[in-house]
Amino acid sequence: MKENKSILKKITGSREASLLIVLIILCIAITAKSPSFMTFKSITDMLKNNVVIMIMALGMLGVLLVGGIDISVASVLGFTGMIVGMLMKYEVVTSTPLLFVIAVAIGLVCGCVTGLVIAYGKVLPIIATMGFMYIYRGLAYVISNSEWASAENLGTFKDFALGKVLGLNNVIWVMIIIYVIFFIVMKWTKIGRKVYAVGSNREAAAISGISTKRIDVLVYTVMGTLSGLCGALAVSIYASAQPNMLYAKEMDVIAACVIGGVSMQGGRGSVVGAFLGSLILAIIAKALPLVGIESIAQNTVKGIIIMAVIILNVLAQRAMDRSNLKGREM
Repeated sequence: MKENKSILKKITGSREASLLIVLIILCIAITAKSPSFMTFKSITDMLKNNVVIMIMALGMLGVLLVGGIDISVASVLGFTGMIVGMLMKYEVVTSTPLLFVIAVAIGLVCGCVTGLVIAYGKVLPIIATMGFMYIYRGLAYVISNSEWASAENLGTFKDFALGKVLGLNNVIWVMIIIYVIFFIVMKWTKIGRKVYAVGSNREAAAISGISTKRIDVLVYTVMGTLSGLCGALAVSIYASAQPNMLYAKEMDVIAACVIGGVSMQGGRGSVVGAFLGSLILAIIAKALPLVGIESIAQNTVKGIIIMAVIILNVLAQRAMDRSNLKGREM
């Protein structure tokens, strides 16, 4: 009996365990309604179509951990994606690796500028990133010049998202590699510990010798870099480049983190949580049409499910807090 209580306590006291249970329940319920959902092809297609959100959720994790927010990520994606598309369309650059490097470099610069404005200009993150959201999306339209790049303009670049290694799509491998790197950095390096320290208590972190401004610039630069990478990935995945691509998807990126238990007040969250949160969001998006919910009602149902998961997360966090307090009393 005590062992059962101990197991239950561990489950209810872990955000990741709670999310995993939600994930399993969702998969069982959806498979019961649509057996094709749990096939290998269905799962890999779902991951491929949602890979950009899942990757950007990692960057948002870092930003949220220091108590910030970035609502310009989808605009950076659109901006870099449009540059990649136009470079291919007019055959200025045709090398796939070089196009990815260009996209990453542009995203890095965009993120660094955002970080500098917030850290050294002391502009509130929501205000700064709102401004950059309009700036980068506007630049995407300027670069497009009322044109767009279609599949026939993208040459071999679109083939990257079609290629596979060991049965998995290239873009899924990119996601896996990035998640492994982030997990190692956030779990076992000084940089990861500094990010958590700044988010947990900024003043204490500064007193201990951590440059909080540099950490702020770092997390926004990483966010921009991943957004730039995702801009190139999106062009390859969808075989087109348009200035409005993934418009307003920054809300999905933030929602993935929140579902994953990342605190918007900073200092709390994990790579595993961000992954599970973005995976739950991807499953919801894939499942709603499969179970026969009409498109007009999908956003409402999606919102209800997200709220239910977040409430479960809050309850799990409270259970963790109570358990920690009892441990200190002992």
